[in-house]
Amino acid sequence: MALSGRIRSGISLFNKLGYLTSDSLSAQRSTLPRTLTAPANFVTSRNFSISSGKQKEERVKVPLALFGGSGNYASALYIAAVKSNVVDKVESEILDLVEAAKNSPTFSQFGKDLSVPLETRVKAVQEIANQAKFSEITKNFLVLLAENGRLRNVDTIAKRFVELTMAYKGEMKAIVTTVIPLPPAEEKELKETLQEIIGAGKKVKIEQKIDPSILGGLVVEFGQKVFDMSIKTRALQMERFLRDPINISNI
Repeated sequence: MALSGRIRSGISLFNKLGYLTSDSLSAQRSTLPRTLTAPANFVTSRNFSISSGKQKEERVKVPLALFGGSGNYASALYIAAVKSNVVDKVESEILDLVEAAKNSPTFSQFGKDLSVPLETRVKAVQEIANQAKFSEITKNFLVLLAENGRLRNVDTIAKRFVELTMAYKGEMKAIVTTVIPLPPAEEKELKETLQEIIGAGKKVKIEQKIDPSILGGLVVEFGQKVFDMSIKTRALQMERFLRDPINISNI
């Protein structure tokens, strides 16, 4: 079974067991909700990676400076994944979990409800991680999020983590917005063009977005650059041109 399928299976298992039903959530709420947040230095100081003990301690440099709570958690996950040489696996697991959770409103509610007892949150993510056969790094990280009431932030943390993994792998994301998905041949041609622009130092990774409001053409965003070649923008430019008064002296 594919990873995404195992994750969905794990979430479905918890629905069947009653951990993630609305009634059970209400029943498990304590009279004094407990807000669990980590101190600023807690995430980076806690070691949730699994190592053999025989390996020499490796000092990992985070390739990007991320700020805020989500940035701290993403950086901690990155360091643990690099040390255990499972960056790609952890990235895949975290992204698949986020995608599966989007299709489970009950699980989403479960992650956001801080009044759910700590033990229930931890047991839930442990069961889902076991069902999905997650790596120990991912499993322990999800437990950490559950312990500190941060499951509600897993989507944002995953996005920040991907920023780090892309920098680690020398990738640059290009967001391409079109009205309909680009055919494979056109996507390949665009990728080659962008690769020529940024040079050989980085590898282009294209993310396609669909937005009918641009009417046609495309908008490309990568790095700090935006190339807007949409029909909508061209139409607005043409409208402004037609509205500008004509200077007879220039004719």
